[in-house]
Amino acid sequence: MNQSFPELGLVQSDCIETSWVKSVLYWTNYNIETTPINELLNRTPQSLTYLKRKSDYVQKPIPKDGLEKLWKKMIELVTPKMVADNSKSDISFAGIFACSAFSACFAEICTIPLDTAKVRLQLQKKEVALPKYKGLLGTVGTIGREEGLAALWKGVVPGLHRQCLYGGLRIGLYEPVKNLYVGGESVGDVPLSKKILAALTTGAVAIAVANPTDLVKVRLQAEGKLAPGVPRRYSGSLNAYSTIVKKEGVRALWTGIGPNVARNAIINAAELASYDQVKETVLKIPGFTDNVFTHLLAGLGAGFFAVCIGSPVDVVLCSLAFELSMVKSRMMGDSSAYKNTLDCFVKTLKNDGPLAFYKGFIPNFGRLGSWNVIMFLTLEQAKKFVKSLD
Repeated sequence: MNQSFPELGLVQSDCIETSWVKSVLYWTNYNIETTPINELLNRTPQSLTYLKRKSDYVQKPIPKDGLEKLWKKMIELVTPKMVADNSKSDISFAGIFACSAFSACFAEICTIPLDTAKVRLQLQKKEVALPKYKGLLGTVGTIGREEGLAALWKGVVPGLHRQCLYGGLRIGLYEPVKNLYVGGESVGDVPLSKKILAALTTGAVAIAVANPTDLVKVRLQAEGKLAPGVPRRYSGSLNAYSTIVKKEGVRALWTGIGPNVARNAIINAAELASYDQVKETVLKIPGFTDNVFTHLLAGLGAGFFAVCIGSPVDVVLCSLAFELSMVKSRMMGDSSAYKNTLDCFVKTLKNDGPLAFYKGFIPNFGRLGSWNVIMFLTLEQAKKFVKSLD
């Protein structure tokens, strides 16, 4: 018992060993001190509910409700977060929102140069004989050389605005929504389908709120694509918000909300559900604990699945935004080129082939993989810090 569950703090010296005979007597409600052995041998068992077939170590009799509590505790120790609890959380929603927003912002600052490079590679036309950008790191170098290092962080301010809202909401709401779907009395592994459903829900809700920040971020990132001498439309993120509202109206801030909700809900489901599932699976392997290495593996898994599942959606929403310098959504671009998302998908498949949906897979994984590792590692440490304050 102590080897399997050291967290229980059981020590053999604290217990007394009972023989098999005394054990059977005890579990069949006989007095183990006064009942003779013949009584056991000649008895007629009334119930086998608590009959034991091996020696036990007991210090004092354990009531049935105590055994049930002990069993539940052992389940929790073997499989962390296995028991869904809708009524109680270790951290308040405000606390988890703050941890999520901080972690997402930190990951954004660290990886936005890779995001800028990934976007440029995705927008680069396939038929160009001598492509300007070659590889993720090569693209980073080219942008830094030609446009200055500051260009790699173009759009970082609205990017942080986005992560505060989108990152804080999608991650902060995930556990409460998952517990809502599972039910407070559920015991055992949370089904993967419930995890996916919860992540789809929080991703959709979060991006519906944060769409204006997403719009401004991708427009500022695309400014670097303009030819030399062409005047820039926006001097900064706040100017971009005000310019869009003045010239296009408030509703323009939610341009492309439909496809953007679809993209972010899918990618959020791939990230959060896969992280949750990979972490849960790894923790079942003997020798693995809830530490940084486990978080690293789960973060890489989350990034990989997000790219595999989200790339087709991402490419459809990304590639043909060139006309209006909007990187993340073809549907946010030239409305005359595509009637709707399905039309965009079909034309992309017809003109560029199925591999076009995985164009830029390596740089995309470089961005999402590193982003998820940094974000989840930071998130786990931030949550530990907040718990220590309680």
